[in-house]
Amino acid sequence: MNEYEINSVTQWKQSDLEMPLASFQVITDTHVTDNPQHIHNLHWEKALADIASYGQPSLGVMHAGDVTDHGLEAEYREMHRIWEKYRHQLPPFFFTMGNHDVGDFIWEEAPQELTGLTGQQLLELWEQYQAQMAAEASQRNQDYSAAADELWQRRIGNFNEATGTAGSYYDRWLGGYHFIFIGTEKPLSKDCHLSAAQLEWLDSTLAASAEQIRPIFLFLHQPLMNTVAGSLEEQGWYGVHQDEALRRILSGYPQVILFTGHTHWQLGSPHTMYDGQGVLPAMFNASSVGYLWTDADEYLEGSEGYYVDIYERHVHVRGRNFVTGTWIEQADYTVAYPSGAMVTE
Repeated sequence: MNEYEINSVTQWKQSDLEMPLASFQVITDTHVTDNPQHIHNLHWEKALADIASYGQPSLGVMHAGDVTDHGLEAEYREMHRIWEKYRHQLPPFFFTMGNHDVGDFIWEEAPQELTGLTGQQLLELWEQYQAQMAAEASQRNQDYSAAADELWQRRIGNFNEATGTAGSYYDRWLGGYHFIFIGTEKPLSKDCHLSAAQLEWLDSTLAASAEQIRPIFLFLHQPLMNTVAGSLEEQGWYGVHQDEALRRILSGYPQVILFTGHTHWQLGSPHTMYDGQGVLPAMFNASSVGYLWTDADEYLEGSEGYYVDIYERHVHVRGRNFVTGTWIEQADYTVAYPSGAMVTE
């Protein structure tokens, strides 16, 4: 058993007398569109302005996926246009891929009636067209696997170029702390497929830093089933195909703190944080910058994310409302280290 264990996760208010050893931000689901006046784009700019004003010094901004709404080149250009306005004031960005970034939505060929729709209505209508296209493809005896591979190469290529990443998974050491980013390897519309090679890489990569008494920060777009807000089966969950395999790996590394997106559930909802129940590491739903979702299964206009501070004996995770520029009191957590253990520089 690794020396590091998470022995408690509690609501907590940080003392002004203690300075963090390091800090970073977590955002997700920005869903930037090609319309400069779209609410998602305005929220993206508000989030960047907030981090530019209050997020220094920082190891970086960790994005948990769904950078744009459809993964189109025009949307990436708009994302970069807004980003460049604040880039000289911002820490570096590190991106995780989401289903909207690389999923099997052939948006370039989408019917005109999809234009302007967002959220659940858009997904439901698009699924109808997907079913129709699949039926037509079957009738024409098209090779779906070859088409899917071609689509995947195009989608992941656009994402990697726009975000400066390479492949579906990678890791970075920042300020002496290990940050790991994993993601799907198939262009699925909602779910995530992790290959055996990626899971083996994750296990060995975690093991490389597991002997240190330091937290390891992991980022994945889709949460594990029945953990954080929005991931419950009764909430219409779509998730990781290799859920059980990923659980087995994570169960051996209690020092991991996992941040996920995808669900858009507003911070402060029940299950915003999952304490691992003595089996898995701590997990956090990171809400969304683009728009929010509620326990009433309703859309909510808003924009949220996390500011994370690392201390000698704990990690402090604070929810931030980017629209109002205020802290979310209901989303204020600490992940404490075991008694007697501490992180030092």
